[in-house]
Amino acid sequence: MAEFFDALDDKHVAMIEKQPVFFVATAAAEGRINLSPKGYDAFRVLSPARVAYLDLGGSGNETHAHLTADGRLTLMFCNFQQPALILRIYGTGKPVLPQDDGWGELAEHFSMMPGTRQIFDIAVESVQTSCGWGVPFMSLEGERETLKKAHRQQDPAAWEAKMAGRTTSIDGLPTRPTDRYIAGE
Repeated sequence: MAEFFDALDDKHVAMIEKQPVFFVATAAAEGRINLSPKGYDAFRVLSPARVAYLDLGGSGNETHAHLTADGRLTLMFCNFQQPALILRIYGTGKPVLPQDDGWGELAEHFSMMPGTRQIFDIAVESVQTSCGWGVPFMSLEGERETLKKAHRQQDPAAWEAKMAGRTTSIDGLPTRPTDRYIAGE
């Protein structure tokens, strides 16, 4: 049975910290619903009512476009071990790019990775847990290093030029590109 909470508690945070993957869902008033899996050590609980995650350049920038247009998002964590549990965070978020005010305060919570594009700053509006009994047992074999490796091999000027050209989402919504290459680890 689902339970709702106004904010994250210590049990929620402990569960989140054990998960190697999470999912982000966003939508604007029109167009596609976006659902993205996220890995790496990229998620932080900043307070019971505030979370953030580090975003690397990838196939698109839909989350940025949707949050700029609408602000709403859902984050989902599944426990693939015991105890069975699904945790959803409902909230509103905004992209914070390296050139934005607020970047420094958020960035200090993360180890920068090659190709870091932005950090999503999220206000938690509610938290929902549910049983997760239909989620299979799975174990982590390891992280894929391919995305970080691809970003590490980029010429910074070429990477910045590529990102500067990415100013719309799949549905044509505007996005703001980052103005700098972050080498990271």
